[in-house]
Amino acid sequence: MDSTIRIAAIVSILFAALGPAQPVRAQAAKFSHYRVIDLGTLGGTFSAGNTINNLGWVMGGSNEAGDVVQLAALWLPGKQIPLGTLGGPSSDVLWPVKNDFGLISGVSENGKHDPLGETFSCPVFNLTSGNSCVAFAWRNDKMTQLPGLGGNNSIGGGVNNRGQIVGWAETSVHDSTCAGTSSPPFVQVLQFEAVIWDMDDGHWRVHQLAPFPGDLDGAAVAINDSGQVVGISGVCSIAIGGYSAIHALLWENGTPIDMGNLGGHGWNTPGAINRHGEAAGFANQPNDVSGGVLAFLPEAFTWTRERGMVDIGRLSGDAISEATDINDAGQVVGTSYANTDFSGSRAFVYQNGMMSALNDLLTAEDQTSFFVSSTGGINDAGEIAATANLVVNGVVTVAAHAVLLVPTGESDAGNGASASAVIPSEVNAEMRQRAALRHFGRM
Repeated sequence: MDSTIRIAAIVSILFAALGPAQPVRAQAAKFSHYRVIDLGTLGGTFSAGNTINNLGWVMGGSNEAGDVVQLAALWLPGKQIPLGTLGGPSSDVLWPVKNDFGLISGVSENGKHDPLGETFSCPVFNLTSGNSCVAFAWRNDKMTQLPGLGGNNSIGGGVNNRGQIVGWAETSVHDSTCAGTSSPPFVQVLQFEAVIWDMDDGHWRVHQLAPFPGDLDGAAVAINDSGQVVGISGVCSIAIGGYSAIHALLWENGTPIDMGNLGGHGWNTPGAINRHGEAAGFANQPNDVSGGVLAFLPEAFTWTRERGMVDIGRLSGDAISEATDINDAGQVVGTSYANTDFSGSRAFVYQNGMMSALNDLLTAEDQTSFFVSSTGGINDAGEIAATANLVVNGVVTVAAHAVLLVPTGESDAGNGASASAVIPSEVNAEMRQRAALRHFGRM
């Protein structure tokens, strides 16, 4: 195990020995301005900070030189660690990894051409080689494939401090509700189900989580330390959303509970859950079906058992939004888009009932260097993992790096230079394409 990782893990164990962390609502609420730490790439022009734990470890994906290969990556202070693959060219970490003891989960191509030619959910993670993609657990510098349910593909999602991993995996059942080969570029044949993995006698075991009654397929994306899981269920569809997310779900003790919706018929997707059982994600707006076609019209939401699903809106003038994480203080981060084609993306933070563009909250120096286009995660110290396009001479460039946003206090925000930077049409198109790939695959 890398010495830096070992020291950080030991520190986390010592803190854990002091007892459960207490809510930090009052403390975290005051953090509203940020300095930016550029985490860099593995040699390419793009990397993404997709999640962060309470040690400040940032995880996501990073391109190697040439921008052909993307590897799952871990960023520690002053250090970038590629996590490798399971035989294929690329890998990624996307969902909330909240483990503070060195366990990471994600997805990797396995080096084997998918026997059914499925795309599955692989394009969401920029895995587009035609390999099957499979869930992994990474610890002690070693990546291990997680067991599946009999199909060819699986995805590793969120991780908690009990060492449990959630995700979804194909079964061997040919599902008639899948989009199949008639709807390229989406090719799905096999049924898939939400799963939870845990360790027993040194071996990973997989357990299926039942979809909502009447649904056929499902996926789990995040889990807290109480074992509460959030995810989706519906029909097979294209395996990356749409009608596979008819129901936003909370699983408690394995029982699926419908979290409701915002009036839409699909794309109802919780993405994170904190230790209080509060969740955040995105759900389709009403009137999302026209001419029998389901549109993607997401709106960021928060959810509690008491209030249900609450629409938290989007940045002023924008058309759609999505929340990507929520911490124990109830702070939410996400991305707001000017248009429904994912163009005009801006990262936001939501707290105390108010949504603010993160670019407006950067220090004056950082506003001249970074445009924060999307978020990944937020930890209990209010630190944010995100993706920022580099700004040169007041112009936003296509180069985008994983960044760590560190709260600094209340009085050091800039003058909006980043928010007013010029975004060339080709840069906006590239940002739109990256966002669309995450939701729809090859577009």
